[in-house]
Amino acid sequence: MLLQNALHASLTDPSLEVMNFLNEIAIRFPEAISFAPGRPNEQFYEAEKLTVYLDAYCRYLREERGLTEAQVKTQLFQYGRTNGHIHDLIARMLEKDEGIRAAKESIVVTVGCQEGMFISLRALFSAPTDVLLVGMPCYIGITGAAKLLGIEIVPVTEREDGLDLQELEDTLSRLKAEGKQPRALYLVADFANPSGKSLPVPARKRLLEIARGAGFLIIEDNPYGFFFREGPRKPTLKSMDEHQQVIYLGSFSKSAFPGVRVGYAVADQRVLGATGKQHLLADEFSKIKSMLTVNTPALSQAIIGGMLVMNEGGLLDANREAIRFYKENMDATLGALERHFPRSEAWARDVTWNVPEGGFFLVMKLPIEADEALLEQSAKHHQVIWTPMRYFYLGSGGETELRLSCSYLTPAEIEEGITRLARLIRSALEQQPARALSVG
Repeated sequence: MLLQNALHASLTDPSLEVMNFLNEIAIRFPEAISFAPGRPNEQFYEAEKLTVYLDAYCRYLREERGLTEAQVKTQLFQYGRTNGHIHDLIARMLEKDEGIRAAKESIVVTVGCQEGMFISLRALFSAPTDVLLVGMPCYIGITGAAKLLGIEIVPVTEREDGLDLQELEDTLSRLKAEGKQPRALYLVADFANPSGKSLPVPARKRLLEIARGAGFLIIEDNPYGFFFREGPRKPTLKSMDEHQQVIYLGSFSKSAFPGVRVGYAVADQRVLGATGKQHLLADEFSKIKSMLTVNTPALSQAIIGGMLVMNEGGLLDANREAIRFYKENMDATLGALERHFPRSEAWARDVTWNVPEGGFFLVMKLPIEADEALLEQSAKHHQVIWTPMRYFYLGSGGETELRLSCSYLTPAEIEEGITRLARLIRSALEQQPARALSVG
């Protein structure tokens, strides 16, 4: 029998149980309307198109790349290049859709974006004094990866308009005085998970200046950038990056579909080797990937390659229908919240929520705790599921907040789900009148 204390200490961290707990709740209450998963909606998928994408990619290999039938077969069925074989198509997509000019050699095709996070952390963090800065609240994928790697995480508060840059500068000064070195800042600048918040353009420029001055890199994760609700789209940090301060992580999970498990990292930073020669950080990423997943599945890459070829090199225009759908879903959620939590009624006056500019998520603040006990009551007695926001904080924070994801539901399900949520919260408030009235 193995002893728990003989395993890695990070495995006892409660945050690593979050996904299992939410999955268990969903399994136990299958009839509940769930605002928990940040999944794309499946109405945009057609199984028949998989072979169409594969055929398009094979034609591209033959006609544009000049590969023979034997070479096409090898490309599809063998392990292939560690850094991936659709890096040229991704480079073309980034320029067309995001205005990012990246050499194809700087792109590593990953198994989803999560691998890109892990590789970035493993490559950059080498000393015990190195720390990772994150906006707080934060996506648990990056904090979980950092914990598994034994990397110290330092939070910086998110305000209504994104990362608090004054707090960031104060934190940098404090860390310097403590003899610690911030190596990177992880940030979702557009419609962040879990908060739904975005960083204004002037703040993006200032952040790049701060990063350059302090000598840390920015790990920009951009899974939701297509899905803007109010335009125009903001430029990515990477498209504004003139000094290679940004490692850009992307994924096809939202713009294509999650089951393909293809992401990418743009690591165009220069590395000075011991012999005095320079090479790309992407080359270092390749070493880690070769020991982690060997390579990203060739057939998955071929499907994405076919999608890119069929859509003239980009996916933004191909997602117009999905962009409209997620906008309408967010509008439906905000409208339902206004109707079912009316400011004219005393019980609802202390319930608030943010209004994201796009994406899948928003956050509600309650005058009571949004904990596992309330979630259990919500699923069991009101048939509606959501995510406690405290899961996305380090230590304390988010105790009275919950996250709603509106991507996976229909407008009718959203309306019914918010109706049920209002009943839950009103009932919970009525059971705790003294506490509810004391908040104001």
